[in-house]
Amino acid sequence: MEYAIRTEHLTKSFGAVRALKDLNLAVPTGTVTGFLGPNGAGKSTTIRVLLGLLHADSGEAVLLGGSPWRDAVALHKRLVYVPGDVALWPNLTGGQIIDVLSALSGGVEKARKEEMIERFQLDPRKKAKAYSKGNRQKVALVAALASRAELLILDEPTSGLDPIMEAEFQACIREVKNEGCSVLLSSHIFAEVEKLADTVTIIREGKDVESGTLDQLRHLTRTEVKATFAQQPDSLATIVGIHDYRLVDGEASFAVDHDHLSTVLSAIASLNPGSLTVAPASLEEIFLSHYKEDVGEFSEKNATQTRSTSGEVK
Repeated sequence: MEYAIRTEHLTKSFGAVRALKDLNLAVPTGTVTGFLGPNGAGKSTTIRVLLGLLHADSGEAVLLGGSPWRDAVALHKRLVYVPGDVALWPNLTGGQIIDVLSALSGGVEKARKEEMIERFQLDPRKKAKAYSKGNRQKVALVAALASRAELLILDEPTSGLDPIMEAEFQACIREVKNEGCSVLLSSHIFAEVEKLADTVTIIREGKDVESGTLDQLRHLTRTEVKATFAQQPDSLATIVGIHDYRLVDGEASFAVDHDHLSTVLSAIASLNPGSLTVAPASLEEIFLSHYKEDVGEFSEKNATQTRSTSGEVK
């Protein structure tokens, strides 16, 4: 398999703080890879290394067959980066900035540029200082998507966009992928990544903790099942692979290990259910499974602070 991006054992420290710890990341050519992790997990450091803005302490990074440090000038003519907080030249118009940014990646076709401007409903005649955050983001996205770049590195690219523009962005990403473009998409919007990504890498404390397609990641989680029955389905509670079984007013709800799903569904079918809902784990649930300790600590800390504020805890 060919890769647009591949890192192996990437390590980077800032003094005593180790930002990346043997990070392995792969973006197969012509695919979209979601890159997930909370603030401080190492995503931005990874992207800065990939762009050649930082040198890794150890490990290897390869972009489009070249080194992000030795071949930076040549590589930046073949890739486009869009950050989540775009800074623009305040006295240039949006159209002028798009032309400048496009020239850095080898230029764009005028018709393609005009199409993207129309699709993102951007007024290119306004100066950048008059743009809202969402419109500043549109300028960078138009320049990126109008290019013929082989690789897009996107870090929270839809920050500030409304739902209609988010949907347009998703349509554009699908189109450029079909044209052969590779995409690394870092985003906190799980639904966006779930719709677009072919593969996902989850990072925690500078290290990749899970990688694969969504189907592969779901193999490691449980599926939520709900079913209604006219008679008591007592036998379900004893089936191997069922967890957290509950029965309320004729509706059974429980979680099922992926490896036992087919057996459990066959057992449900034999009981003639009135209704059946099967919900595989969402990307958000898969992600949070790697951070459940952090979520629990945050919830407890928040509850303690709330009690303290109300005078219940001193």
